[in-house]
Amino acid sequence: MIIETLKILFNRDLERLKFEIESYEFEKQIWVVDKNISNSAGNLCLHLIGNLNTYLGAEIAKTGYVRDRPLEFSLKDIPQSELISKIENTILVVNNALDSLSEEDLKKTYPQIVFEKEMTTGFFLVHLATYLGYHLGQINYHRRLLDF
Repeated sequence: MIIETLKILFNRDLERLKFEIESYEFEKQIWVVDKNISNSAGNLCLHLIGNLNTYLGAEIAKTGYVRDRPLEFSLKDIPQSELISKIENTILVVNNALDSLSEEDLKKTYPQIVFEKEMTTGFFLVHLATYLGYHLGQINYHRRLLDF
């Protein structure tokens, strides 16, 4: 049951991420930082894509994805259409990863130490879903504040 719930939440929020990136009236605004806003929506989007492709794709679905986390924050001016494509690919990766899990797998220890201690796969997946929602809110606020 929790796997289906996670699929619904990840899909909902990744579709919302796609909507937010598509909703910028001026594409260049995706990459704007201003005053105390240190991360652009584009960089937050890349960060979420890297995060999910690492922890769900590479670790659970065995996609072979190799993360370059510093690039998630240093790349700039990637076309809006490319970001959308990356989000759509991430949706597929997340669904494939979740489809490969059983409810028993959620009780097992997640294969990587991420927060300096062991945790269950289920706990970590819930964390990833809430982390996605956190940054999604930042992107929404960024768009509404700076897309002019």
